[in-house]
Amino acid sequence: MRLGLALGYWGRGPNPGHLDLAREAERLGYASVWTAEAWGSDVFTPLTWIAAHTSRIELGTAIAQMAARSPTTTAMHALTLDHLSGGRMTLGLGLSGPQVVEGWYGRPFPKSPLTATREYVDVIRQTLRREGPVSLEGRFHSHPYQGEDGTGLGKPLKSITHPLRAELPVLLGAEGPRNIAQTLEIADGWLPLYWSPTRPDVYALPDRLPPGFRVAPLVRAQVCDDVAAGLLPVKAMLGFYIGGMGHATRNFHADLMARMGYEPEARRIQDLFAEGRRDEAVLAVPDAFADDISLVGPRERIAERLELWRKGPVTDLLVTAPDPATLRVLADLCR
Repeated sequence: MRLGLALGYWGRGPNPGHLDLAREAERLGYASVWTAEAWGSDVFTPLTWIAAHTSRIELGTAIAQMAARSPTTTAMHALTLDHLSGGRMTLGLGLSGPQVVEGWYGRPFPKSPLTATREYVDVIRQTLRREGPVSLEGRFHSHPYQGEDGTGLGKPLKSITHPLRAELPVLLGAEGPRNIAQTLEIADGWLPLYWSPTRPDVYALPDRLPPGFRVAPLVRAQVCDDVAAGLLPVKAMLGFYIGGMGHATRNFHADLMARMGYEPEARRIQDLFAEGRRDEAVLAVPDAFADDISLVGPRERIAERLELWRKGPVTDLLVTAPDPATLRVLADLCR
């Protein structure tokens, strides 16, 4: 099980400690570092900055939102950074949800998310393999464009730039069983948002995964004496994603929490958040749920719980850690 550092996205501004954390992770032997985006900072620019200040560590997006860019634009970002970094780029993609896609990107959320994702990945694969001009008669991502508002003058094109790696890894963030099943078919790996090592049945993974397939969950880790205090940031994240990242009737994060056995609690968090009672929504997140998907507590406790993660299908543990000391402890425990 390889270790990765997940830096997430910016809040009010750039985190001055992120570059130092990335360089420390590389020094400690972490295999990868990952950035993210929501509706503020983008995912590729910070990763490029990190690439310029590191030499070995793999560079990943967890995740790049599909609605933010056309698939050829995303492929251009990936192949450019792959060249500049000497072949260190891994492309993690996610569809996001209707609230973000329509509210921030001003685009319709696809009525068939599975089809939209499959077409998006298809176009990226064609672009990177460069076996011919990109061509797809798709429902969402036709190349050339076939919409009634087009000119009809578009023609299939092939990337001017030769990608450094035609098979640059593509991982998908997916939460529903059907999305996960498709991910196993069309991607090189899966980026679970919440992974419970005690409840692998929730994700309906097959006993045998495709050869080389990566399972890379994000996990909050913190070495601390007070477990309850250490879980508060996890609960804050869960409260925001479950209560605020989606509509009351369509929230993939809340649905996943419900499938993991916490449906009444998930709906309660949504109600509190909708009423503007955000602090109460955070406190309504069960400690047991927050603890199950994180690695928090004294070193000995983390070491014991880490064994649960090792026994499952996880290939890459993408750690969100607030301090270098935690990174060092995990590096030591995973040697």
